[in-house]
Amino acid sequence: MIGPIYQKHRSWKNELFAYFMMAIGAFLAAFAIIIFLIPGNLIDGGMVGISMILGSLTTNNLIPVYLLIFNSPFLFLAYRSIGKFFLLHFLFAVLLFACSWVFIDNYLDWTFIGESLEIVVIGGSIMGIGFGLIIRFGGCLDGTEILGIILNRKLGFTVGQVVLFCNIFIFGAAGIVFKDWHSPLLSLITYMVVIKVMDYVIVGLDETKSVMIISAKSEQIAQAIIHELRLGLTIMYGRGGFSGDEREILYVIAERLQLSELKEIILREDPTAFIAIENLHEVSYGLQDKGTLNKETGLERLMKQIWVPGKGEAT
Repeated sequence: MIGPIYQKHRSWKNELFAYFMMAIGAFLAAFAIIIFLIPGNLIDGGMVGISMILGSLTTNNLIPVYLLIFNSPFLFLAYRSIGKFFLLHFLFAVLLFACSWVFIDNYLDWTFIGESLEIVVIGGSIMGIGFGLIIRFGGCLDGTEILGIILNRKLGFTVGQVVLFCNIFIFGAAGIVFKDWHSPLLSLITYMVVIKVMDYVIVGLDETKSVMIISAKSEQIAQAIIHELRLGLTIMYGRGGFSGDEREILYVIAERLQLSELKEIILREDPTAFIAIENLHEVSYGLQDKGTLNKETGLERLMKQIWVPGKGEAT
């Protein structure tokens, strides 16, 4: 998966900000593994999971070294199949993960003692935030995702299918090595928590909906939406497949909290209106004049204000 805001031609400020956020993500991922997963005898999926299995057989201090070794073949694949910009982000994330691991392992003498559920939820959430930040800002920490991207282009498999297929064998190998299937099963549950939290970080917590409206009173509905909800809309033209009648189709993007009022307005103007509602994973409003993204999350705006003191929103 490549981060949603990854752009080949970002300004140097946005690129620096992306590296900063990936560094935070790499630190959180290493922190979750060292403080939560390893003491709980749990592993992650992908190349990180394989490195953790080998670390349990030798020493955990070599886990970042194993990760660098196992990810090295994917560096060439990333350069050939995706591009040098993604390669730089991938390499940066892996190196920062290794550096964070060494720092936490040597200088943070923290231990977390808790029940399995606490380890799964808290550790999985922290790791999901870390991985999510890395992916959101255009990086990657695991070579299996690169393999998934390549197989998606070659054979049509989704990235998620490839990663899940690889992880089935990794968790199975962990059960054989540890001679205990309790740990791999808990690791699989932790992986599900990681995926869910990672999706929230990548996509965001805002639930945006796209609404398509077909009505004979499209003009009245459009005016009501524009003036009462202050929402923009797009008017498209279509024709009924059965009746052959030409109709205007209204396309509106609204937040989840606006949805109830939007439906009330539509049905007030035309009780027989057809309404189709879909979830949107991301909405981008194009590029500004200086080549930066027009839409920013609240976290990005806050961090940029800290990064450029006294200047409001960074450009």
